[in-house]
Order: sequence, then structure tokens, then C-alpha cells
Amino acid sequence: MKKWVCVPCGYVYDPEVGDPDSGVAPGTAFEDIPDDWVCPVCGVDKTLFEPYSGE
Repeated sequence: MKKWVCVPCGYVYDPEVGDPDSGVAPGTAFEDIPDDWVCPVCGVDKTLFEPYSGE
């Protein structure tokens, strides 16, 4: 599963970690996160994320 980065703030969503504080379990692919989920850092929606190419 690939990581995704929030364009406005740089937060990286890692599917191996998930976002437990927002109810997204570890192992959840970005595509499977509910559409109403927002970036836990800056609050933008999923449309402002793009595939993460760094490491």
C-alpha cells in the first residue's frame, strides 16, 4: 500500500499506521478511508492529498 501526502501541510498518511485518533485502523488503504475523513494536521479533505514519492 502506498503512502499519500497532504499538499498544504506535508502530513504523510501511512496505511501501515493508519490514523487511529480519527478512527482509521492500521492497514487501511487511503482509498478505503471514508470520504468525510480530513487531514489530522490541517483539516483539509482527501482531495488535497497526492501519492507520496519520497522516503
